[in-house]
Amino acid sequence: MELWPGAWTLLLLLFVLLLFLLPTLWFCSPSAKYFFKMAFYNGWILFLAVLAIPVCAVRGRNVENMKILRLMLLHIKYLYGIRVEVRGAHHFPPSQPYVVVSNHQSSLDLLGMMEVLPGRCVPIKRELLWAGSAGLACWLAGVIFIDRKRTGDAISVMSEVAQTLLTQDVRVWVFPEGTRNHNGSMLPFKRGAFHLAVQAQVPIVPIVMSSYQDFYCKKERRFTSGRCQVRVLPPVPTEGLTPDDVPALADRVRHSMLTVFREISTDGRGGGDYLKKPGGVGEARL
Repeated sequence: MELWPGAWTLLLLLFVLLLFLLPTLWFCSPSAKYFFKMAFYNGWILFLAVLAIPVCAVRGRNVENMKILRLMLLHIKYLYGIRVEVRGAHHFPPSQPYVVVSNHQSSLDLLGMMEVLPGRCVPIKRELLWAGSAGLACWLAGVIFIDRKRTGDAISVMSEVAQTLLTQDVRVWVFPEGTRNHNGSMLPFKRGAFHLAVQAQVPIVPIVMSSYQDFYCKKERRFTSGRCQVRVLPPVPTEGLTPDDVPALADRVRHSMLTVFREISTDGRGGGDYLKKPGGVGEARL
């Protein structure tokens, strides 16, 4: 079926209009630039996942495939002009399983995670399962999918994860806030990660990523270049602790992480002056 000449003219006009409109929106509208950047960020990750899937499939579902995903994602920070500084990496236990707990601000957490991700470490995050090609790549990399709303299933899977930690020398990465927090503070921690660490009697390694507010804000539709600091804190031992100790353990770890979050988000290396403004972390609800 051939298009009549008027249709070709219309398509050409639309193409020329897009060529003019897109650069105009990019330079004149910060909101449009934000949406373009986020669309490319998510689309690029999905495309990279497509490339990673056949490579990872050679091993099948294996935590070693996380090295492939990490290698393919490390360059993204350069595309967006984001400088990631890592401090305290020497705190990672060298040769034992452990549970990493980290604050969760946005999908950009992926950049900090890939920068510092230790060997044989996989996230626990169910939402990734439904992320198209990225979900399949994550499954091949051994990512653990737990439905926190189904308490019985979650407890059963956590018991299996505890055994996996000990028998297969695996580390897991958990976001104990349970959801993304765009408010520049930390939500109350859910206790699943701490129950897991206590059940397996393995240390907890807290990791804090500084506020993104000086270069990224979903509410303001702002996404520029900037700097983020990732701080690895000393491991917190759990030997001898019981489930009764979990609430105090979770509160203690959150307090130490929030203290560091405030520190690194106001030292000029991440977060800028945001935390000094009304409604910033300095006035956050605890």
